[in-house]
Order: sequence, then C-alpha cells, then structure tokens
Amino acid sequence: MSVDKHDPHAPAPNRPTEIGGIHAGVAAIGFIFCFLAGIALMYAYDRRSGAITADLTTSGASVAAWADNDAPIPVDSKDPVWGKREAPVTMVLFSDYQCPYCSRVEKSFEQVKTEYGPDKVRIVWKNRPLSFHPNAKPAAEAGEGVFQLKGNDAFWKFHKLAFDNQKDLSRESYEKWAAAVGVPMPAFKAGLDSHKWAAKVEADDAIANKIGAGGTPATFVNGVKVGGAVPYEQFKKVIDEQLTKAAAKASSGTSKDKLYVALTKDQFTKEAEKEEEKEDNKTIWKVSYNPKLNPVLGTDKALVTIQVFSDFQCPYCGRVEPTFAKIRETYGEKVRFVWRNEPLPFHPRAKPAAELAWEARAEKGDKGFWEAHDKLFEIQKGGLADADLEKLAGDLKLDVAKVKAAIKDEKYKKEIEADHKVAQEFQVNGTPHMFVNGRRISGAVPFESFKPIIDEEIKRAEGLLASGVKQDALYDTLIKDGKTAPPPPPAPELEKKTVALPTNAPTKGGSKAKVVIQEFSDFQCPYCSRVEPTVDQITKEYGDKVKFVWRNLPLPMHPDAPLAAEAAMEAFKQKGSDGFWKLHGVMFKNQQALKRENLEKYAADIGLDVTKFKAALDNHTHQATVEADKKAGNDAGIQGTPAFIINGYFVNGAQPFENFKTAIDKALAEAK
Repeated sequence: MSVDKHDPHAPAPNRPTEIGGIHAGVAAIGFIFCFLAGIALMYAYDRRSGAITADLTTSGASVAAWADNDAPIPVDSKDPVWGKREAPVTMVLFSDYQCPYCSRVEKSFEQVKTEYGPDKVRIVWKNRPLSFHPNAKPAAEAGEGVFQLKGNDAFWKFHKLAFDNQKDLSRESYEKWAAAVGVPMPAFKAGLDSHKWAAKVEADDAIANKIGAGGTPATFVNGVKVGGAVPYEQFKKVIDEQLTKAAAKASSGTSKDKLYVALTKDQFTKEAEKEEEKEDNKTIWKVSYNPKLNPVLGTDKALVTIQVFSDFQCPYCGRVEPTFAKIRETYGEKVRFVWRNEPLPFHPRAKPAAELAWEARAEKGDKGFWEAHDKLFEIQKGGLADADLEKLAGDLKLDVAKVKAAIKDEKYKKEIEADHKVAQEFQVNGTPHMFVNGRRISGAVPFESFKPIIDEEIKRAEGLLASGVKQDALYDTLIKDGKTAPPPPPAPELEKKTVALPTNAPTKGGSKAKVVIQEFSDFQCPYCSRVEPTVDQITKEYGDKVKFVWRNLPLPMHPDAPLAAEAAMEAFKQKGSDGFWKLHGVMFKNQQALKRENLEKYAADIGLDVTKFKAALDNHTHQATVEADKKAGNDAGIQGTPAFIINGYFVNGAQPFENFKTAIDKALAEAK
C-alpha cells in the first residue's frame, strides 16, 4: 500500500507532502516542487527554471534570465528585485499594499538599503494580499503589471507611491501611478481588465501559505523568518549573521550565485529538525472508522490499525507505499490498514480514480479495492485520464460500463466527502496523513519513523488483551480516551459588501426568502466545485428560508470558464432556473471537460434546443450578461471564486458550513 504526504507539518526533507490547506508548518524542499506543480494545475502559471525571460536589474537594464527555484523559497527573474543577483543576503518580503504594518516596515527596508547597499543585500518582493483587505489584491495585480511592462525601477517607484498613498488604493490611482512611472497605459489598462497578472499574485500567495509565512509583513532573510513590522535593528542582527555564514559558504567553495539556495536550504533543514523534535506523535486522537464503509487491508486479529488519508494522484502518497509494504512484511497480521479518501483540489484526476476504486470494492469487496488501489499507484506517473482508468478497469476484470458510469455520475461522492469531512475535523491538511492507533504521523516518512510507534502500540494492545479486553473491542478501547476532533476555528469576522441584485438571474430556494445568497462562481474553478456540497447542505438545512442567486465570475486563468458561463445562461434562457441548474450540475461533474463540443453534448443531454444553443455560443449572446456579473463582483472587490454575498455579508472561498451558518443566522435574525 502506498501513501503521499500532503501535510504542512512535514518537517524534514525526507517527509514531503502535498498540502490542501493554509498552514504555517515548514515544508520540505521536495514538497515545494510538488506544490508548484499543483499550483500550475490550478493557475497555469509557468515557474519553470530556465524559462526565457528578461531579468531587470535595479537600473532596468535587460540581462539574462536567472532562477533560484531550487531554493525552499523559490525566486527568479520574474520577481521584482532590488539589489544585485550575487548579493550574499537575500530578503524575500511577503507583503500586502493595504496592510498598515506592511507600510510601517518599509522604513526598516529603506534603512537596510542605505546601510548595506545592493552589493550585500538583495530584496525580493512577493505578493501576499490578505482576504480581509479588499484593495490588496487589485493593488498587487497593478504592481505586478508595472513590473512586467516596465521593469524593476518602475515597480519600486510604483511600490513607494502605493504605500505612501495607502488610503487611496483604487483603479484610478493605479493608472495614475503607473503613468507617472512611464508604463504604457493601453497595455496596463487591458491587463487590469483581464486580470492578466492575477496568476502571479496567486502563485506568490500560495507559496506564502505553504512555507508558513503567516500574516504580513513576513520576511525571510536567507530563509530565516522575521515576522512583523520589526525595527531596523532586528533585521540588522539577522543580516549580519547571514553575511558571516555567506562568507563561510563562499570560502568553502559555494559560488556567489548559489549562496541563496545553499543558505536557505540550510535554514529550512534546521527548522525541519526543530519541527521533527516538536512533532506530537504521542497524543492519541479518537479517529474512528467503520469497516463496512472504509476499505480494510488486514485481519481482525490486528493489534495496530493505521488509518491512511490519501490521494491517488499525489506523488508522495505513491512514494510512501513501499513503506507500508515493509510494515506489512515486518508485522504481518499484527497491523492492518484503513483507507480514507482525501483527494486534493489541485489533483483533478484523484476523484475519478477514487470512484474507480470504490466501484471495484462494490463489485469485488475489499480485495477488489486494494487490487485497484495498487494498480492506480502503479499507473500514477503515466496518467489517470479516463482512457487509462477504463483500460485499468478492463485489466481488473471490472464492469467497465459501471466504472465509467460511476466516474461520470460521481456515484461514490457521498463516501469520498464523508472521509473529507473527517479529515477536516482532525486537521488533516495534506496527504499522506496517518493515524496509528490514533497517533498522528504526517508525510511520506520512512519505515524507521513508523517502527517505534508501532512497537509501542503493539505492547499497549497486548496489555489490554491480557487485561480481558475482547479482540473485537480492541481498537475502540485503544482510542476511547483519545482527544476528539477540535472545534472548528471561529468564523472570521463578517465583512460587508454591497452588490445589487440582478433583475433576471438563475435562482433556487424560497421565492419569498428573507435571506438572499448571491454566489459568484466559475465552472472551471476546483474550489467552486468543492463548495457545492456545502451549498447543498445550506439548501437542506434552511429550505425556503434562503434563496440562491447565481452570478458568473469566470477567472482569467480558466480558459473554458467564460464559454461555460455563456452556455449556462443559454440554458437559463431556454428552460429557466430549472434548465440552468441541470446544466450547472452536469458541468461541475465534468469540470475537466468544458470545451465547446462538451457543452453541446451536455445541452443535448438535458433537452435544450441545440440549434439555438449553438447560435447563442457562436454569437456570444450572453457575453454581456456574464460580463455584467463579473463587473458587479469586481466593483465590490471580489477577485476570486467562490464568493458569497449573504444579505450583504461576505463569505470568501470554499468555507466550511459553520462559517456560512454564522452569516445566514445573523442575516435571518436581522431580517425578522
């Protein structure tokens, strides 16, 4: 059996994971690359080392591209930089144009520049717009546009204007400041309109999440984290220490252009070792399971149960499989494994693969599941496309038609979502993630990391059996005094946004509902798909007390989303809200197949007039409606999806049900 580690707690380089949530853990170097691959899936942003692009020095001159992308915090010539390429100290600043503390720390950076100069210090800007600063992301996109259109000199001038005029962050100001630093305005305006630079902003922000940057400002000095708006003296202490270390590295043979990578790797390894020491694998968590619902590998005589939260597309889940094989070989019937689904949103083939495995279980029991499980990890690198899965189904002698139907209809969505809910409750933030008789281990760790824990648990289990505990009650007894799932984090403070209701839009729910939920969404966005079960739960819990109103917000990094939105609006025109929601459901179930030919097929499947449907797409009949929705969202400061306006209360992202409940209950109370 194999497991991929997606846990932001992964401390050491031999413990890579892929991460599905925001967390401040230190990640391994190998993980950074896996993470960047996931980001590429979501944002189609090319961070490849060696990409041909001009590097702009502080003077704005064009030189050869460079890349330090093998560092734990990757930087390259696509980032705004002050200072020289071979400076021995690199300060990577994650910042937010609307954050008052980010503005305050600028004085410290100016003093750093003055005291050390560009030969000793290089400053790299990374975007970290916080969700509760509505102007931060538009400002970040504008700054990125200035950099890409005019280079470093113009960027840092624009950057200073933005912080000097922090209360005036607006589209009008960005254009004025960009013009003042010599940016060509037609290209700049067009880029802002299309959100051309959003992908870079989001990629920076995602890196910040994965390395534990936390809030803003967050600065990493050759990998050493300095958080907050600290005075110059604190930066000076770290910089001087790093200058000494850089000199030692250089004298031992490290070239100047490799100092940042080497020193940052050293620092992350040091932090990883600290995390290794701090990691809590003693606490027992009360993570139960149901053998009727969850596939089990092993016998009823097992003394140790290892629950594995995993993802068939995750490379680290595949990498840990040999470790599990060695555990089975070493301990035999003393250990059993339990599979739990945790497909990550940036692995689009993980859910279809899980559907196949579940259908194999339905047809051939747990044995069939584990056979499919092993084969899925074997073909993981070659691909998990529909054709690959259909061939695998045939090789496994499954009913191929049933497998195809299961994937198409998401037959086992309920089972997959149930595991995901448990993962959220017990703070499983990445894969692979294991609980050994309730004791947490995260990441693609080696056999040696499991062995002492398994040995201890065998002794504990043998002691319970000797005291009279029955075998069939052993696991429940082992975890009965364990910690239960921690309560969900408190809902964020509710932010208000005003967005006028459209006069004619798809709706569902109570026609006279006192609470209206405007949902800004994108048919190609994986998080929009992921929030749909929560939307269904809201509908079930509140019934006619709420009404959903659909608003289109196709994002620029999702090329199929605009036409999909137009297709949905044609369904609405032909068959009203009922037709819209039918096509909506089909498109979210087939999110990886939203090309023109796919849309036409879906239209025919739900009974639309295909001739009229084709004409509407040819003529872009509903483009204006989609653009109007998009403008309404952008004008309110909504830049990402999914986003919800609940009687004026803003809920951003694929939040858990509890956060929606807070806003809905507040809106209901006010509406009485």
